[in-house]
Amino acid sequence: MGSAKIITAAMLAIGDELLSGRTKDKNIGHLADMLFLAGIDLKEVRIVGDEEEMIVEALNALRSRYDYVFTSGGIGPTHDDITADAVAKAFGVPCTHDTDAMELLGAMYARRGVEFNEARQRMARMPVGARHIPNSVSTAPGFIIGNVHVMAGVPQVFVAMLDVLLPTLETGAPVLSRSVASPFGEGDIGSRLSAIQQAHPETSIGSYPRYDGNRFSTEIVIRSRNEAPAAAAERDVLAMIADIAAAKAAG
Repeated sequence: MGSAKIITAAMLAIGDELLSGRTKDKNIGHLADMLFLAGIDLKEVRIVGDEEEMIVEALNALRSRYDYVFTSGGIGPTHDDITADAVAKAFGVPCTHDTDAMELLGAMYARRGVEFNEARQRMARMPVGARHIPNSVSTAPGFIIGNVHVMAGVPQVFVAMLDVLLPTLETGAPVLSRSVASPFGEGDIGSRLSAIQQAHPETSIGSYPRYDGNRFSTEIVIRSRNEAPAAAAERDVLAMIADIAAAKAAG
């Protein structure tokens, strides 16, 4: 959905744990990287605690000013997960248990043999009229209402939701993506992959761990607006994998 016009965005990160320092936010940086590559200008980021009025005030300010607003945090099963209620209040609509979300979560917990109790049902609550953002990691969906996109605070889930969401947004210049399968876990490739990222600033390199029940592996995704930087980064990633394989083979 590339566009010549300037598309703007803001982020609202929600949670007392972010303000106390108990949790070090990772989602702001990831969103910034991905929006930059998509040609969406991230103009403002706010962090607020688990207080409904603060969330409502910040959300209404941001959604009136920018094309897109992305939130993270506060849609879990505990009493202080109040984002859904606050978003509903900002839009002036009720917050209810979404039928489709209840079915998704109920089926998931049934497969796991876990009780779908009242606390877990809270994760199916969203403003009336909201649309789902799929969650391939832990099932509980995020949601979209108006120009607001509400996502989980857990980084792995936030990343998965954003990967689904980005292709649906109006963006600027298109981004090229290359995927490399690494047979090694993030512990083996982490520091070297970080060095490759620093050496190729025109790219965004993401690593996505996989576990097949026996061993860890990693999918490495290279994104860039231009072909040449993406190709150069891919060559370095492939060389890194070959070096690690040779070192392990040599004992």
